[in-house]
Amino acid sequence: MDDTELYREQILRHATPVITGRFVGFGASYTRAIKVGQPLVLAVFVAATVARLIGALIRLKGVHRSLKDLKTGPEFLVTPVRLRDDLGQVYEVEMHGHLAASALHRGDLVQLRTKAQDDPTLPVRLMTLLNLTTMQPLTPRIPTMWSHIGPALLIQAALGVTLAVVAIAAWIS
Repeated sequence: MDDTELYREQILRHATPVITGRFVGFGASYTRAIKVGQPLVLAVFVAATVARLIGALIRLKGVHRSLKDLKTGPEFLVTPVRLRDDLGQVYEVEMHGHLAASALHRGDLVQLRTKAQDDPTLPVRLMTLLNLTTMQPLTPRIPTMWSHIGPALLIQAALGVTLAVVAIAAWIS
């Protein structure tokens, strides 16, 4: 047994939604994929395809993304954040997304609002952070399904639905 195992610090999981302590540091970051609702992605893809087909008839170029690309959700950065409370206990929470690196310094007094994750084996997720040393509120930002699909494809899908409704209305009357 080596010395690092003998003196390894025990990292605790916090159960309450608010944690106050001193910022110790960030752990090694990694990525995790967001799950995307398949029916919604399929509906947007089909509607955008209708607009793209009509645009091809009048020689307009549209945004083209494959269904396979849309079905795989965006990845977001997961960074473990460690805090030490007044009793010297170390807590670890997960931060999803990005924060400015200059916003936190080792030893800053911080207050975190957390939320339990769907998977009980994972640490709680950081929702907001208030740096009590600088009185700066911070909120990490992660990509959403809508940012993954993108505004161009959403506009194309809206145009496709509109054109399909107009075509069906003209065909019925």
